[in-house]
Amino acid sequence: MNEQQRPRRPGGRSARVAAEVHQAVTDLINEHGYGNFTVGDVAARANVAGSSIYRRWGSLESLLTDVALTRLNAQSPMPDTGSLVGDLRTYAAQVAREITGPDGLLLVRLAVALSSNGQQGLQARDAFRDERTRQLQSMLDRARERGEQAPDALDVLDHIMAPMYIRVLFGIVPLTPEYVDGLVDRLL
Repeated sequence: MNEQQRPRRPGGRSARVAAEVHQAVTDLINEHGYGNFTVGDVAARANVAGSSIYRRWGSLESLLTDVALTRLNAQSPMPDTGSLVGDLRTYAAQVAREITGPDGLLLVRLAVALSSNGQQGLQARDAFRDERTRQLQSMLDRARERGEQAPDALDVLDHIMAPMYIRVLFGIVPLTPEYVDGLVDRLL
């Protein structure tokens, strides 16, 4: 059985290597900023061969996209409080904590930086946006199934997410609970 046919074990060596590589990327972005390091730098920091990174991710942009999407999925579980207002407030509070946390600005800057890096960067940006929209859509669909009137996912992005991201990008923090709840209330 060759390496491509071998099943990956979610808790095995492959998962450890991915976690080490992701941490190396996070550290390098925090230390040097986006675009100021190479796959070789990531490999050295993670103590893996550069060929391993290329074999698994194909390019630095693909690796950065994977880091962004993995963090997005791990940090923003979709709440189910039983009401749309509760779900939106909980979700918005989670996102506010996420983007103002120790590595929060990194994720925001990474998504912005990737989008200005050619075709692969645009694909990365689209994958990030599509995943965020998919998450929101599942919450909004659940609200509709309960008989609630729910806005479109784009309205949530425009009226709740965008103001928080802009404030973090421009250093207008903290995102207080009152501010975040107010965004939800104005949308609904």
